[in-house]
Amino acid sequence: MSTQENKGLVAKIVLGVVGIYLLFAMGLGVYWSDEPEIWNVNAAVEQDLVPYNAPRAPGFATTSTLIRLADLLLEKPGGYLTNDITPPGLWLDNIPNWEYGVLVQIRDMTRSLRKDIARSQSTSVENAELAIAEPQFNFDSSSFWFPSSESEYRRGMLYLKKYQKSLVIQETNSGQFYARADNLRNWLADVETRLGSMSQRLSASVGKEQLNVDLAGDSGATQSATAPSEMRVQTGFLELDDVFYEARGASFALIHLLRAIEIDFHDVLAKKNALVSMQQIIRELEASQQPVMSPMILNGSGFGMLANHSLVMANYISRANAAIIDLRRLLEQG
Repeated sequence: MSTQENKGLVAKIVLGVVGIYLLFAMGLGVYWSDEPEIWNVNAAVEQDLVPYNAPRAPGFATTSTLIRLADLLLEKPGGYLTNDITPPGLWLDNIPNWEYGVLVQIRDMTRSLRKDIARSQSTSVENAELAIAEPQFNFDSSSFWFPSSESEYRRGMLYLKKYQKSLVIQETNSGQFYARADNLRNWLADVETRLGSMSQRLSASVGKEQLNVDLAGDSGATQSATAPSEMRVQTGFLELDDVFYEARGASFALIHLLRAIEIDFHDVLAKKNALVSMQQIIRELEASQQPVMSPMILNGSGFGMLANHSLVMANYISRANAAIIDLRRLLEQG
């Protein structure tokens, strides 16, 4: 066989190997892009309680769900993809944005635990485990190594588990979870602002002229930088699917956290006759998790021939946000 033929054979082998790898990577990418299923929170909490052989304490459900969300973020098919630097993870953007939506809700709940729920009053000492766990989840979400995002989040999970254990094993009385209406209102206020911002970004998929209402309601208010009285707001074409999947991830996490809150704050919600309000919020968010039947996120005009998936998602997010506002007002009543 001549040298020319040898080179041609080698080239064919290399192209064949590369082609097989690309096909394998594409198939693996499709598998990794499948969003996790919603689980039964109450059953999962009971399962997590078994090793402790102790009655369920207030806060156990919320902490258990928070840990499971973090574990899912790291252990789902493909693992944590946001910081991947090799194919197929490098090519994917829908699931990394979904991961970020989940991560933001984990961060908000962990901060709320540290700042409010685990403290009896503003002058009390913060919980030692939560003081370590909370900043771990605020680590850079795209760090590949030295240290990696996964290692930092696993350390946060470790200290959440220590806090969880302190809730049911009352040896040192170090772990507390105060299921009070004011604590729930504070966390719901964070959820409200997150969903409000997300709804605006989703609705801006078609672009709209918007009046500047930044200082509305306060004649003496000022702002550091001037802004036009009217502006056009529009989410960039390449960002549409990113915002959509971030909203899907945030809604997924909130469904589970709200179900856990319903368990831990049951007496508070029942006293305010607000259990049905909480269940309605969950139902609105569950509607946002319907399967996406289109191979891509469409961006038709509001009343055009093509669907606009962002506007549909914005509808569910806005309805859930309105219900949260109503619930917070209900909790403020005596």
